[in-house]
Amino acid sequence: MDDIKTQIAGRSRGLKASHRYPTIASQPYRDAMSRFAGAVSVATTDGPAGRRGVTVSAAVSVSDNPPTVMICLNHNRPENTMFAENGCFAFNVLCQNHLELARAFAGEGHLAMEDRFALGEWGVLQTGAPILTGARTSLDCTVVDVQSVHTHDIVFGQVVTAGPVGEGEALIYLDRQYRSV
Repeated sequence: MDDIKTQIAGRSRGLKASHRYPTIASQPYRDAMSRFAGAVSVATTDGPAGRRGVTVSAAVSVSDNPPTVMICLNHNRPENTMFAENGCFAFNVLCQNHLELARAFAGEGHLAMEDRFALGEWGVLQTGAPILTGARTSLDCTVVDVQSVHTHDIVFGQVVTAGPVGEGEALIYLDRQYRSV
């Protein structure tokens, strides 16, 4: 077993994109990924660069030692650099009753940022990033790394504390629709 782990580790270090196989086109890829259920969260930040929030479904746990999560933010919004510039973010997992908030932070309705924040109640923990009152869970994070991959920045955050746990069904995104489970 250790030999296999060593081989895999050796292969994964320093890998470059292989051009031996053509990549799938964007639309069939999007269609395939729409079949993948994802928890809906709002990532928020606040600090010297400003206050920002964005709906994300591309967010996952990376490690529990130390506790680390990652979120993916699109380059097409220059304001997303605020997350790295502020050096902190909160990862707020939404309940079904946060649907209007999820839509607003996704850009629906083109509300100003402060109007989006006005749709919820917010507090702060250690980093100063906005924590959504009533979220299923909120993780307060410091930015430890940012990796740029194609159209997105992958922002890694070390979790410094967790917020209070809210009640309610989870809000997910599946088949290009918000749903609850």
